[in-house]
Amino acid sequence: MALYPEKQIRDVAALPGIRGRDFVANLVEQADAFNPTYLLGRQAVTLASNGEGPVITLDDGTVVRAGAVVVTAGIGTPKARPLETGSEWLDHALSYFVVDPEVHRDQDVVVVGGGDSALDWADALGSIARSVTLVHRRGRFRGHAATLTRVEACENTTIVTDSEVTAFHGDRAAGRLEKVTLQHKDGTEQVVPADHVIAALGFISDMGPLRDWGLTLRGRSIEVDRSMRTSIPGVFAAGDVADYDGKVKLMSVGFGEVALAVNHAAVDLDPDLTLFPGHSTDEA
Repeated sequence: MALYPEKQIRDVAALPGIRGRDFVANLVEQADAFNPTYLLGRQAVTLASNGEGPVITLDDGTVVRAGAVVVTAGIGTPKARPLETGSEWLDHALSYFVVDPEVHRDQDVVVVGGGDSALDWADALGSIARSVTLVHRRGRFRGHAATLTRVEACENTTIVTDSEVTAFHGDRAAGRLEKVTLQHKDGTEQVVPADHVIAALGFISDMGPLRDWGLTLRGRSIEVDRSMRTSIPGVFAAGDVADYDGKVKLMSVGFGEVALAVNHAAVDLDPDLTLFPGHSTDEA
């Protein structure tokens, strides 16, 4: 929901394409059938053991004792790479990703960046914005070639390379942006209309307190074995936060890893269980 609420997800079996926000809603609906307890708006800060199993302490002081813990922290807390200018316009006429494309209908939108996110937003907004100006500081894009081809073919989208946004112009008190200045690599400047700037410059991931839990790490990931076990008994990891030789970081892979982690944890807690849980179609 934070990274791509409006982008299409296409790497999950049997889903040709689904928006990020809809995908999350479906996952919540599926999980709700089992009446889980949700502890939202809080962060797990410490991990310890009381001799019987892992103990998690949250940032509000809540203590959670468990037989097993499965860490599915993704890439951690995503922090947007900031644009070097215009910070005073943040949350008014500057944002780092698109929450609702309809907000930008009939606007002049400037998208900054050269990766997949920038190309995706330029592509998505090309059909509803009055104009889209895609600005990249380099001469070549890193994003997917097929998306770039669609952006190049859009009549109301202009691509400006070897350039950066250097100034915002408008009524700051009213939160109304009117235009931005682009500085080209050769030193010349260009002014383009802009109601909103989307700085799609990517995110920096932060593992936060996980780094201090005593887990064996591989860079910004947790090392696991083929059962998704970490170096701490009773603690498993799955999804993007987990790493092992041959890892492929796709959501479809992550779902399989969660199944492995949960079923191995269940057998650890109750040796009378079998590792194979049965088929979902066995349920009445």
